[in-house]
Amino acid sequence: MMQYGMPTLIENKTLEDNINLCKSLGLNFIELNMNFPEYQVNELEQTEHLIELADKAGIYYTIHLDENLNIADFNRLVSEAYLETVRRSIEVAKALLPLRDLYGDASQPLTLNMHMHHGIYITLPDRKVQMYDRDFDTYMKSFSVFREKCEEWIGDSDIMIAVENTDGFREYEKKAIEFLLESQKFGLTWDIGHSKATGEKDVPFIMSHKDHLIHFHIHDGSEVPPRNHLALGDGEIDLKERLSLAEQRNARCVLETKTIEALKKSVLWLNVKCS
Repeated sequence: MMQYGMPTLIENKTLEDNINLCKSLGLNFIELNMNFPEYQVNELEQTEHLIELADKAGIYYTIHLDENLNIADFNRLVSEAYLETVRRSIEVAKALLPLRDLYGDASQPLTLNMHMHHGIYITLPDRKVQMYDRDFDTYMKSFSVFREKCEEWIGDSDIMIAVENTDGFREYEKKAIEFLLESQKFGLTWDIGHSKATGEKDVPFIMSHKDHLIHFHIHDGSEVPPRNHLALGDGEIDLKERLSLAEQRNARCVLETKTIEALKKSVLWLNVKCS
């Protein structure tokens, strides 16, 4: 059975508010977003509290790593801080795994969602040069370290890191992602709204690696004008086709709207269109 969850919503001031909404809508999980101050790793490490609240509601959690996560930063002080953040986040996920077993689908790994950081670029008169493209070997060495450490930190736990598409993968990022996907600890997140808003430029890459899809961010979107995070049914995406693929892949789905109203509308759409 499909597992549907909700993102951390900015309108909700507390974890309890998010949990109450999740339960009231009949959703299975909340994706805790580390971009929020209240979900920094030191807060997530209060796992007894997180587990107690989720247990009462009969839900579980996934984790969305900080979007600024930049494990390839040329400043080693910075990249080491991000690596340590990932290590500690994995330890949190390990502690939260029993909730998945109780209230989720044990055939689906617990996920930590991550973005690819584009790095900085230098503007020349005729073009922009991405520094990670220029120093690709250094970039890939960082991902080699990252993959090795994540494999060590995750060990035999049923946890995976899912790489999400945002505004179009750069070519150097595709190579790094393919390198990560050689490991059983990494998979892909398909954000179908981001995909639509960028003219579906990532679809060929995603579909060529669809066997690695383990997580979906589901929201509606449009190409002209480019919009995403719309309530289901408010955009141009063939939602049933995308949901069918998610089901085929036994992937977990976050209804990643940004407002409570849009989330409620999306749940209603699912109940009507997919019942």
